[in-house]
Amino acid sequence: MHVVATAGHVDHGKSTLVRALTGMEPDRWAEERRRGMTIDLGFAWMGLPSGQTVAFVDVPGHERFVPNMLAGVGPVPAAMIVVAADEGWMPQSAEHLAALHALDVRHGLLVVTRSDLAEPEAAIELAQAEIAGTSLGKVEAVAVSGVTGAGLDDLRAALDRLVQRLPAAEPEAPVRLWIDRVFTVKGAGTVVTGTLGAGRLRTGDELTLGDGTVRVRGLQTMGRQADEVTAVARVAVNLRGTPRDDLSRGDALLTPGRFRFADLIDVRIDGDPVAGLPAQATLHVGAAAVPAHIRPLGADTARLRLAHPLPLRIGDRALLRDPGRHHVAGGVTVLDVAPPGLKRRGAAAARAAQLTTMDGHPSLRSELTRRLLARGADLAAMGVPLPTPADSPTETPATKASATAGPAPRGLMPTGPAVTTRGDTTPARAARAGTAPAGTAPAGTAPAGTAPAGGAPAGIGPAGTAGGGAAPGGTGRSGTTPGRTGRGGTALGGAVPAGTARGGAVPGGTGRGGTAPDGAAPAGGARGGTPRGGAVPGGTGRGGAAPGGAVPAEPAPPRPVVGDWYVDAEHWAVLGGRLVDEVAAYAKAQPLEPGMPVEALRHRLGLPDRALVTALVKPPVTIRNGRVVGGASGAPDELVALVGKAFDGLGAFAAPEAYDLAALGLGARQVAAAERTGLLLRLTPQVVLRAGAVEEAVRVLAALPQPFTLSEARQALGTTRRVAVPLLELLDRKGRTRREPDDRRTIAS
Repeated sequence: MHVVATAGHVDHGKSTLVRALTGMEPDRWAEERRRGMTIDLGFAWMGLPSGQTVAFVDVPGHERFVPNMLAGVGPVPAAMIVVAADEGWMPQSAEHLAALHALDVRHGLLVVTRSDLAEPEAAIELAQAEIAGTSLGKVEAVAVSGVTGAGLDDLRAALDRLVQRLPAAEPEAPVRLWIDRVFTVKGAGTVVTGTLGAGRLRTGDELTLGDGTVRVRGLQTMGRQADEVTAVARVAVNLRGTPRDDLSRGDALLTPGRFRFADLIDVRIDGDPVAGLPAQATLHVGAAAVPAHIRPLGADTARLRLAHPLPLRIGDRALLRDPGRHHVAGGVTVLDVAPPGLKRRGAAAARAAQLTTMDGHPSLRSELTRRLLARGADLAAMGVPLPTPADSPTETPATKASATAGPAPRGLMPTGPAVTTRGDTTPARAARAGTAPAGTAPAGTAPAGTAPAGGAPAGIGPAGTAGGGAAPGGTGRSGTTPGRTGRGGTALGGAVPAGTARGGAVPGGTGRGGTAPDGAAPAGGARGGTPRGGAVPGGTGRGGAAPGGAVPAEPAPPRPVVGDWYVDAEHWAVLGGRLVDEVAAYAKAQPLEPGMPVEALRHRLGLPDRALVTALVKPPVTIRNGRVVGGASGAPDELVALVGKAFDGLGAFAAPEAYDLAALGLGARQVAAAERTGLLLRLTPQVVLRAGAVEEAVRVLAALPQPFTLSEARQALGTTRRVAVPLLELLDRKGRTRREPDDRRTIAS
C-alpha cells in the first residue's frame, strides 16, 4: 500500500475527486456530507493499473481546520495538490503548499479539477510555477473532471507512476504509530487507528504508550482482521484493558525502549528567520500538535520547550506554525533530543556554533564526540544507528596491531554510514545535497527515491478512520545557509566545511560530502573529511582518500568499552590518564589507605557507572577488594621512622607489644599500612616482626640438626612461644619447612 494526501483550497473538489477515483465516501461525518465541506480527516483507497494499492488521506481545505490538515499530511511521503480550473491558485492552496514544503515532502502530483467548467492550462501553468520553488520541485499535472469523469484514467496512470517513485518501507524498523483516531467498539473495547509507516505489529505485542505499556488484542487493516500487519499499512489496533479516555490524537504506540520522550529539543528551522519568530508557536509532528516555547540560538537554530513530551528522534521532520497569524513559520529538523543545559555565560553561543555542524543525520561517532559517553540503548532511542556484528571487519595483522596501539585521535575515529536526503531527483537539489552524479551513489547511501530510517510512506486502513501516521525519521533537507553545510553540501561565504582540517583543505583528504582526487568517492559516503591538522602519514582522515587517490577501507565503527557503554576514544584515553593521576594523588593524601575506593574514583572522574572505572583500570594499576591501587609506592618517611623506633633494642625475632606500638602512634591503620608496604610481617593480629624475618628464620633454622623441635627452634631464634609458634606455622604454609608426624620440622630443600 502507498499513501497520498490531498491538499488544496476549500471547495476545490478534493473529496469529490477521491470519491470519483475510489467509489468510497471519504467524509465520515454526517455534518460534512450535509455541508459539503470536509472538516476532519477522511480516507479511501483504490487499486492501480499496476496492481498496487494507493490510499488517500483526504484533508480539509478550510483555514479553520488547518491543524486537522497538518495531522493528515504530516506522516505522508506524497501529496496530490488539487486546484480548481475555474478559480486557480488560492490562499489555502498556498498555505497547504507551504506546509508540504516545511515537512519536506518530495513527491507530488498536480491535479486540476473542474476542467469541464474552464480551460485548465492557465491554472496548470500558475500552479506549477508555485510548486516548482518548493521541495516538490517539478511535478506532473493532470486535468480532470470529477463530475464527467474526464481525465480520471490519465490520473490513475499518473498515480501509478508516482507511487513507483515512493520510498520503500522498513519492516524491521521500530514501530511508532501516531494515533489519529480513538473510539470504542461494543464487545471489543478501545480501538485506535494510525498509519504504520515502519516496522510490524502482531497480535499480543506489548507497546509503550506514554509512561505505561499496552497489549495488542487485535489488528485490522483495510477492513480485514489480521494476526500481523507489516508497514506500510493503515491499521486499526484493538488495545486490551485501556480506557478510551486515556488516549487522544497525537499519542503514539511505540516499540518499547526504542524512542526517547523529549520535551526539550534543539532544532534547525527552515523558513522564517529565527530571530523574528514569536516566543510561542505550535509544533506539528506526526499526528501531534504541541505548543512550544522558542528560544533562538543561531541564525537558523533554536531550542524548543514543548508543553508535553513527544517520542522524537534525531532527524525527525516537523512543522512550526504560528496559530495567531495562521502562518507556517517553517520546517523543523530535530538535531538533538537530549541537549545540554545552557546555564553558564556564553553557553548559548557555544551551543549555536555546535549546532551549525549538525545536520539531523545522526552518526555514532559524531554523537560520541559531543556526548563523550552514552549507553547504547539511549543512543538507539535517539535514533543513532549502532554497529551490528556484521559491521566488524575481518581481523588482520594490520588491524590487530592498530587495535593494540591505543585509541585513535578523534579525527581518525570510525564514521557512521552516510544517509541521503529524501528521494530528491532534481538536478538542482542533487547539487545542493552534494549527491553523486546520476546513476551513482556514495558508499553507504541509498539511491534517490529510497526511504531513510523511519521515513516510510504512510498507509490507510478501515473505512471511517482518520488519517495520520509516523513522522518520517532521519530525513532533512540539505541546508545552504551561510556558515553551515547541508548533508554533503558546501559551506557558503568561504566557511570551511565540517570535516576538513583547520586552516584549509588537506591534500589527499576530502571535506564533508567532497570527492576524493580523480572523482573517487570517499569511503563512507558523503561524510568524508580529513583529520585535524592535516593528513596522517600512512593513514587517512574521516573518509579521506589515501595517498595516490586510492580509496581506503572503511574503519570499524566504535564498539562498547564495557557492557552497553560507548565512549569517545579521545575522551576514554583522557579518562585513563586521569585515573592514574587520581589514584596517585589519593595515595599521597591518604598514605595509610590500601587504595582509592572505586566509588570515590567514579565520582572524581564523573562517570555514571562503576563498570566504567573497572574497564579503565590497566596495569600497573589494579583493583583489590573494591579499591584501586597504583603501582609500587614506598611507605611514608614518618611511618618508616615509627616502625624503626618500635624495634629499637629488640632482637631479630622479638615482637613489640600492641600497647607499645599504640603508644608510639602505630595503631591498626598504621600497622596495616606498614604491612602493605613491606615494613612489617604480621604473624597474628597482635604479633608483628621486622620485614625479612622469614628469610632470616630459615637461615638460622637451617643450621640446626634436622629435624628440630619447636623448643629447639625457639631457643635458636631467641624468641618466645608467642612468636615461635605462628612463625613456624607461616614457614609451613610457605613451604619453607616440612612438618613431620611427630611435630618435628625439617627445612625444605
